[in-house]
Amino acid sequence: MTGSDGRHMQIGEVAARTELSLRTIRHYEEAGLVIPSARSQGGFRLYTDNDVQRLMVIRRMKPLGFSLEQMRDLLDATDRLDAGTELGTEEREILLERVRGYERAAGEQVAKLRVQLARAEDFATTLRTRLEQNSPAARA
Repeated sequence: MTGSDGRHMQIGEVAARTELSLRTIRHYEEAGLVIPSARSQGGFRLYTDNDVQRLMVIRRMKPLGFSLEQMRDLLDATDRLDAGTELGTEEREILLERVRGYERAAGEQVAKLRVQLARAEDFATTLRTRLEQNSPAARA
């Protein structure tokens, strides 16, 4: 599969689509999380929509605190599930359980982030209230 206009994408376009820096994309490539699907005659990395989707998974996992090894493990499981090859019932269930584990971990992290966000909003409100109470207009 190629880009939305039927061609491979260079790293700059992928960076724009994923909102990741070129350096970050190259880091994920070095870590083996995403590998460009092709190279141009000039040696430029060429990516497909599937490569972009892998980067989006990584981008979504990063703020939830998942390690590179966990990202690699989840991508391996989903790659094997999506490969279209016949998996045995036991192997499929093992892979699905791995994915379920990451789904549960993501849900737990989201819950923790919601608590942090609520505390941050309370703090910002406290500061805003203090500033309003101490403004020249409030003293008049």
